[in-house]
Amino acid sequence: MWSGPRNVSTALMRAWENRPDTVVVDEPLYAHYLLVTGVDHPGRDEVIARHETDWRRVVESLLAPLPPGARILYQKQMSHHLLAEMGREWLGGMTHAFLIRDPAPMLASLEEKLGRFDLEATGLPQQIEIFDFVERTTGRAPPVVDAADLLAAPEATLRVLCTALGIAFSERMLAWPLGPRPTDGVWAKHWYERVERSTGFEPVEAAEAPRLAGRLAGLDARCRPLYERLHAHRLRA
Repeated sequence: MWSGPRNVSTALMRAWENRPDTVVVDEPLYAHYLLVTGVDHPGRDEVIARHETDWRRVVESLLAPLPPGARILYQKQMSHHLLAEMGREWLGGMTHAFLIRDPAPMLASLEEKLGRFDLEATGLPQQIEIFDFVERTTGRAPPVVDAADLLAAPEATLRVLCTALGIAFSERMLAWPLGPRPTDGVWAKHWYERVERSTGFEPVEAAEAPRLAGRLAGLDARCRPLYERLHAHRLRA
């Protein structure tokens, strides 16, 4: 699942992890991304120290046989973590889907966590690149889920996603236990406070579309055409 930050991606990971046939991995390329780019994110040094920083070893683990009883490996991937030197050929061994969110609330939320950031940090340019690669190599557009649809109609949206992926829907995807998970990255303390208090998808709040000004408004103008291009492919319940 290729996402950008602040796209409800951790809640969606919770939904998949609650399936009895699924194991999940949380942003497996994050430590490599931080090490190579030098980007200063909350908890950067701890992420690098505690998680695998060699992308080749990460890929080997992603392509390894699943543990007994599991049929699905759900990867919560941030699209901007897929750097150019990683290549793309290994993506052929996986099934791909995309999670998007309207840029306005995404940008406002990301600013709260990072302060200043650039277009690349939103993951949208990289989502387009990966989407085009998957469409070109498979001959069809991969499924796209919009976070607004997911929050407004969780069951209907998850059902159409599962159908698009050729997987049976499970009612267990609609709710999960409160609190953190052993599968969460060490960055959870900096990013997952809200989802750790959740037990399911929360309704869209009234302030879901904030008014942006200045730098964020400029970023929104650059993000929006990218978002709209992916949004045109979104699954409809």
